[in-house]
Amino acid sequence: MARPLRIEIPGAWYHVTARGNERRPIFRTDGDFAQFVGILEQMVQRYGVRLHGYVLMTNHYHLILETPSGNLSRAMQWLNVSYSTWFNRCHRRSGHLFQGRFKAIIVDPAQWGLELSRYVHLNPLRTRRHAMSKPQRQEVATGKRKPAGKKEIDSRLSALNSYRWSSFRAFAGLEPEPPWLDTAGIAGLIARNGRNWRRKYRALVEEGAREGAASPWPALEAQVVLGSKALLKDVRGQSKGAKREHTGKRALRMRMSFEQIAAAVASHRGEPWEDFSKRRGDPGREMVWWLARRHSGLTLRELGQKAGAADYAAVGMALSRFESKLRSNAKLRREMTLIERSLLHVEM
Repeated sequence: MARPLRIEIPGAWYHVTARGNERRPIFRTDGDFAQFVGILEQMVQRYGVRLHGYVLMTNHYHLILETPSGNLSRAMQWLNVSYSTWFNRCHRRSGHLFQGRFKAIIVDPAQWGLELSRYVHLNPLRTRRHAMSKPQRQEVATGKRKPAGKKEIDSRLSALNSYRWSSFRAFAGLEPEPPWLDTAGIAGLIARNGRNWRRKYRALVEEGAREGAASPWPALEAQVVLGSKALLKDVRGQSKGAKREHTGKRALRMRMSFEQIAAAVASHRGEPWEDFSKRRGDPGREMVWWLARRHSGLTLRELGQKAGAADYAAVGMALSRFESKLRSNAKLRREMTLIERSLLHVEM
C-alpha cells in the first residue's frame, strides 16, 4: 500500500503522530515524558513552528502543529532523532525507537481545529479503564452498552484534569501556559472576542469526556486532509507544483508581514515602531521580534535588518532573554497573548 503524500505547505496546520516501534513504550518514566517536553520546546524555538496542542501517551504522541515556513519534515526529524538518541542512551538500548516515519494529516483549522484539539486532549481517556475505547464507544452508540454513570464520569473528569503530559491543563487554566505553547489559535476558534475562552474550552472538552466524543477521522479525505474536498483538491495541486501561497479565504493561513506585526505591537503600546525600535533596553523591539519569529518566517538575520541591521547573533540572544522573561512573568505572557490574538483576527 502506498504511503500518504507528505506535503509541506507554508502556513498549514497538521495533526502529527508517531508510535513506538512494534507499539512498544516510548516513555517509560516521568523523566522520559519531561525530557520529550523539553525537546518539544526546543523544536518550536529552533524551527519557528507553532504548537497548538499536544498529548503524550505511553507508546505514542499527538501534536497539532502549524508551519509558517513549510518545514514540517525538518522539524519532526530533529524532534524524533533528538529524543531517540537521548532515550537510547538513557535506557542503554539501541535500534529504532519509533515505528517508521511520523504520520501527518493536513487540517482545515476553521472547520476542524477545535474538534481536533478536543480529540487530542481526550486521548488519555480513550481506554477500557474509562470505558471510552473504540469498541466501547461503538457499543454505547448501538445501545449494547449503557452510557456512563455519574461515578464513571467523575473518574474521567478527574483523570482528564490531572493528566500531566498534555497541553489541556494549560488550555483550561489549570496551570500556567508556557510561552512556547500557542493557545491563541484555538482560543480564536471558540471565542472571537477572547472572553472566557478557557472556561468555554474546558466545558467543551469535559462534555466530550461525559458523552464519549467520537473521533474526527471518518471525515478524513484520501488519508491526507481533514477538511473539505475543495481543500483536498487544493493540496493535490500543491503536490503537483502549483503555487505555494493562497489568497482570499483559503483555509491555509499565509504568513504575516513584519510590518503587520510591528503595527500590532505599536498599537498595543500606543507609540510608533520607529520610536521604540532603536531605544536601548526597550522590550518593544523584542516583542516584535518574538512574534515575527513565530508568524512571519523571517530568519534572525532578516529580523535584525528590519530593526536597523542588528547582528543576527544579537537577535538570537535577545530572543533567548525574552523567552526567559516570558517563563517568569505572567503579566508579560498575558500581554503577548492579547497582541497575538489581535494579529490572528486581521484579515489577510
